[in-house]
Amino acid sequence: MDESRIPVIAGAGQINDRPEDDARGLNSVELMAAALRRAEDDACGSWLSHADSLDVVAQLSFPEFADASRALAEMLSISPRHCAQTRYPMGDSPVALLNEAANRIADGQASICAIAGGEALRTAARAGAGRRDAVRESAARTARPGRERYGLVAPTDVYPLYENACRAAWRQSLAQAQQESAEIWSRFSQIAAANPDAWLRAPLAPADILAVSPENRRIAFPYTKLMVANASVNQGAAFIVTSLARAKAMGIAESRLVYVGRGAAAREPGDVLARDRIDRSLSLEASLRRALAFNDVSTEDIDFAELYSCFPCVPKMARRAIGWPLERAMSVFGGLTFGGAPVGNYMSHAIATMTQTLRHSGRHGLLFGNGGFATTSHAIVISRDPAKAARGAFDPSVQGEADAQRGPAPRLIEDHAGPAAVETYTVFYDRGGAPKHGVIVASTPASERLLAFVPSEDVETIAFLTSGDHEPVGAQGVAAEGAGGLIHWRPH
Repeated sequence: MDESRIPVIAGAGQINDRPEDDARGLNSVELMAAALRRAEDDACGSWLSHADSLDVVAQLSFPEFADASRALAEMLSISPRHCAQTRYPMGDSPVALLNEAANRIADGQASICAIAGGEALRTAARAGAGRRDAVRESAARTARPGRERYGLVAPTDVYPLYENACRAAWRQSLAQAQQESAEIWSRFSQIAAANPDAWLRAPLAPADILAVSPENRRIAFPYTKLMVANASVNQGAAFIVTSLARAKAMGIAESRLVYVGRGAAAREPGDVLARDRIDRSLSLEASLRRALAFNDVSTEDIDFAELYSCFPCVPKMARRAIGWPLERAMSVFGGLTFGGAPVGNYMSHAIATMTQTLRHSGRHGLLFGNGGFATTSHAIVISRDPAKAARGAFDPSVQGEADAQRGPAPRLIEDHAGPAAVETYTVFYDRGGAPKHGVIVASTPASERLLAFVPSEDVETIAFLTSGDHEPVGAQGVAAEGAGGLIHWRPH
């Protein structure tokens, strides 16, 4: 083996910034710098001044940093040959950057790669009222024409469509699906409670996740606040990838080295309504299954996993893709609700924590990140086995495999009067817990797809969608033009 071409994670660092006055907290780049310095300390040497590459996960909190990688390099007084920021803050970005760094090492293009990310959404919200919902504001700028009229803008609006469609496809009742979510999220809270790098560290029972209260208000059916990503945090994470030869030359003990195996990545069409179906993700399935296959491991060989957890439907789809049992932990960090680290950088924290976990026990760790609206998927295996990292650079794309399984997407129409069946749906709530309105993704007898609106005043239809007495997905109804030029829907 050429040890100069074997990629290893040499150091990892994280930071939670909790000043007494949130408005005086660190900004995103300062969080990245602090995390990278901690990663350098963890690697026990002078690494950053010799870095060949610096990659940064794009952040939303401080838009004045158009390219945070340049600001970070300046703050650290380093001049890497490669200095870049991801195009968007996507949840799979850290996994993709880890994969790219490993390929640079394996290709001989670099010997030290630094990767960092940070979000100071808490500081930004306290410092300026104009940034109170950076995630929604960012999503609104790229929202597809017409979607915002029905309320489909941010991830909290769209992922419930997957949740409800998946529940029906898996033939679960509402109670069964909610119980599965609650059990997964309860385990996340317990993992976070034992993790000093997590943001919220109070262990919760499944009943706590399910109970609706002022502290756990409804967000978008069927999700409550404790089931969605926690954006009110100041957190940063970073890691340093190098070659085995360089790590040995720097005196890092073998017991601290974690090897980077092969990854697999694919994506869905960017427009959710241009996908063939909303009850599964072929890209998610292909990336997870092929990442295992590319590393010659099975689900049973994986000691620890991090299955992305922005909303319950994602780890639920992921665990089914690879046969991961419900009772096995699906996180080492604590999930996006309790661990924190929203928008694009959660998986940097997961990579750092998985690295620290594998140093102490286990052999193989699976990392799966998901970005956008269940749009991008990237999975990778890191390991204590040098052989997993000794196979050379590797293109992670499995796009062709995912695309080969797709059917044609239904044609989206904007006007329809007549029969329409529910493909999926959600109901949005105000901060007091009252329904604001519902939105239906419906299918016509001609297999066309349309969006439809359910006003809050239509109490019967809102109850039909949320009571759990029957399955709304597949239900027949009638669509017709209503107030505001929107298509309205009612069940038969």
